[in-house]
Amino acid sequence: MAQPADTDQITQLNAARNLVLSDAAFYPQIVNGILPIVGANTRLELRRWGADFLAETFASPVLAVAQKEQLAPNVLQTIRDILELPEKDTAVLQSLVQTSASLYPLVFRHIVNHPDDSKTWETMNAIKQVIFRQMDSFPCPVRICCAKFLQRVVQVQTPGLISDPRRPEQNETSLAVVPRSHALLSIPNLEAESSGLLDRLLGVFQEEISDALLVNATLNCLAPLIRTRQSIANKIVNAVLEFYPSKHVRPPFTPTVRVSVKSMERTARALLINILKRNPNHPMSGKMQMYIERLMQSRLEAPDDASRKRGLPNEPTDGLDNAKRARLNALTPPMLKIPPMAPGPASFDKLFTITEDIGLSSFDVKQLPFDLVLKIVVPLLTQVHDSTLTQATEAIRTRLQTITKEQNMQRQHQQQAAAAADDDDDYEPEYQPMDAASTISEEASAVAAEVADLQPDLVSLGPFVLPQPPPLTEEEAAEIGRAAVARVFGMLNAAESDPPPAKNQQKLGFARLAGSTFDRDAWTVLLARLATRAPAGLEDDNASKTDSAGRRQSTIAESIRETLYRYILEDFRGRLNIAIIWLNEEWYNDRIKMRSAANQRAGSEEETQPTVSLHYDTWVIRLLDGFLAYLDSRDIKVLVRFLSEVPEITIPITQRVASLAKDPERVNLCVQALMYLVMFRIPAREMCLNTIEDVYKTYEESQPAARKVLMKWRPDSAVLATANGEESSVAPSQPDTLPTSAAE
Repeated sequence: MAQPADTDQITQLNAARNLVLSDAAFYPQIVNGILPIVGANTRLELRRWGADFLAETFASPVLAVAQKEQLAPNVLQTIRDILELPEKDTAVLQSLVQTSASLYPLVFRHIVNHPDDSKTWETMNAIKQVIFRQMDSFPCPVRICCAKFLQRVVQVQTPGLISDPRRPEQNETSLAVVPRSHALLSIPNLEAESSGLLDRLLGVFQEEISDALLVNATLNCLAPLIRTRQSIANKIVNAVLEFYPSKHVRPPFTPTVRVSVKSMERTARALLINILKRNPNHPMSGKMQMYIERLMQSRLEAPDDASRKRGLPNEPTDGLDNAKRARLNALTPPMLKIPPMAPGPASFDKLFTITEDIGLSSFDVKQLPFDLVLKIVVPLLTQVHDSTLTQATEAIRTRLQTITKEQNMQRQHQQQAAAAADDDDDYEPEYQPMDAASTISEEASAVAAEVADLQPDLVSLGPFVLPQPPPLTEEEAAEIGRAAVARVFGMLNAAESDPPPAKNQQKLGFARLAGSTFDRDAWTVLLARLATRAPAGLEDDNASKTDSAGRRQSTIAESIRETLYRYILEDFRGRLNIAIIWLNEEWYNDRIKMRSAANQRAGSEEETQPTVSLHYDTWVIRLLDGFLAYLDSRDIKVLVRFLSEVPEITIPITQRVASLAKDPERVNLCVQALMYLVMFRIPAREMCLNTIEDVYKTYEESQPAARKVLMKWRPDSAVLATANGEESSVAPSQPDTLPTSAAE
């Protein structure tokens, strides 16, 4: 039994779990804080809680992989100490093996990146050896988790595909990411170990008697290996094709055995069907199809004919008529004699008394202890015949219905009698003399005086007013603001599935009502204005020093901007219109704040003026940096539309566009986008021509395309003159025939 101190400690630990479930940012400090509390030297209840929490932490999709990799080395020693204890608890072992399965890829990648951390790798190897050495003696739930751990080790220690050699941090964890000259990881040794572990994992299919739960868990673990590791996929498929569940069971063929065989057949069939769906042209598709058909037609063959037919019942079955009972020599259950209910007022005691024995009916059961009553009643109920219990229940139900009807009838008679008495009580006032009016007036004045005495007390109560709620703290206000923003983003996601507007529908500008049409653009405008216009005037430095509300509004506005930024980059081609609407609102808001600051500066004589925080330049550069890396030569329309509809072109924007020329395949994309700005955005023409000159001088691949633009829009460029001079030095026979007017 847990001590009160342990109960309080578990209550505090549950509060810490609720905290990290609400905010994943607290995971690192909570995990590091609970390790001394749930270690090997603590009580079993605390170890169970700690093992469950660690398994939940490293399997959580909310916690980032980078943070998991940082936390992994800290928890390995605690897991090792608990696994090496002589006391083996199934719940603790199950959670710790699950945690080890989640940790192994993280620790492996950590060792790849930090070859000098030999202590972490030694601890992980010790945990691995403890699990492999004792897994055959573990109970079935723990062996299922061990199968998952085996699958993770084999998957990590087998070479995988490299999707992008330029981004090694985004590739899958496998032997392919291990350098050949690694200090701790020997590729041949790891490959040999993974091969042996795979044979051990597949050995469950060669056992004479197989556990259905373990077989199904193994089959489910093999699917990721077949999908991601082509080098061992055929070996796994061959092992599955040689496995027939009906051959791994022994008679007698009980219903439990039949259900187990059916479950193994269905799991194996589902595994192969999913392989064929993913790869219909698999080289072993014919064998897999034949195996699936055989499993669908397979049936257990009983060793004798006795199991093919249902035998005669050993005892009479309830529900048989009297004739059949006579043939089976079974006696009909006796009819229970139910005495009438005792006279007097109805009570629960009389309602449930169905015996005529005065001694039993007068005995007070409350005198017996509760434990003794349970020991007597439970064996008696097991010996009561079903027919007798049914008769007694029906008798009590009939009594209850009769009592209910009588009570309803009595209640109706009383109501009718009361109504008749009211009708018969007709008051006939007697004749009163002439001086009765004065008496009546005196009585009326006395009643009025009493009412007047009572009236001030009634009026003094006044109207009821609810008290004002307590003021919100900054954290509560920020949380409510984030919840409101999340709901608006939910409406934005729901509006994406709506049909597009008609082509002839007029689009509104800055004067539009944000919630007028309830489409995606309307919700986008609402979010952009929440981020820009709502905190207007609250983001100044002077105001933020004295006004906590300004800091809160600014924080909410920044969270809206950050969420909009991530939302756009998830599908920047389809959500380009959202980015344009947002940047236009930011630019408009910056200009309004600059105008207001200029007016204040003109009317004020103070030397220090509040600074104005501008956001357009920051977020347009962040958006460009976000999606320029994913553009290819076919995305000219996307880039041109973005550059043509943003409200202002600045030098940093043109520099980001010029960076596309670093890739030879995107040189034309860069030059065409800048040429469009030269042609149609006249205020930015000189800026873009300067950028084209820089691209011409920096990147040789851009010279043919950039020369055409410069020859048309800046024929007197020094870059062209230098290039022409070099060409004339190579070919001196060609005269310089450039007209004077063109030079001018």
